[in-house]
Amino acid sequence: MSNIVHNNERPDVLVHVADNVRERRQATGLSQQALAERAGVSRRMLVNIEKGDVNVSLNTLDRIAEALGVLFHVLVQPPDNPDSARINEIAWAGHSPQSHATLLASKPARHAVELWRWSLASGERYETSADSPGWHEMLLVIEGILTLHLPGETLTIEAGDFHVFPSDQPHGYSNDTPQLLRFMRNVLY
Repeated sequence: MSNIVHNNERPDVLVHVADNVRERRQATGLSQQALAERAGVSRRMLVNIEKGDVNVSLNTLDRIAEALGVLFHVLVQPPDNPDSARINEIAWAGHSPQSHATLLASKPARHAVELWRWSLASGERYETSADSPGWHEMLLVIEGILTLHLPGETLTIEAGDFHVFPSDQPHGYSNDTPQLLRFMRNVLY
């Protein structure tokens, strides 16, 4: 996973994640070791997350949220913003400063819905493991061409087009063109 930190600065989202994970863990009475085991991460990783010293993958943060019994957005939103309708925090950044994913909002639906704005620079790729059964993603390409990588299948989605797929399988996004790629991503679970 690429690092969020650019120019030796710690972005606010790392501070929010650190504070939120630590506060939620302490509120549930879990030790760092117990939470690490529940979430399937190393204790060292959890210690670094709580210090705000490491960029955590979206998948790992999902597992920590699930282990804490909260939704993903609870861990990335600013603590003074209890309304998940508008989060607007960078939660992933690639090697290029033009590549990033911003969680715009998250609202409970049957379970929950997350709305993301993504940008990928030329040659950038993001891959993730399978989500839980029943999860889906809806992608809408705003600018450029998105290449969606699914097991045994690669799809090309052009600007103005969209695709919906079950995300309970490994998947990835790439920008295989020379121009910037911008797209919206809804995660439904």
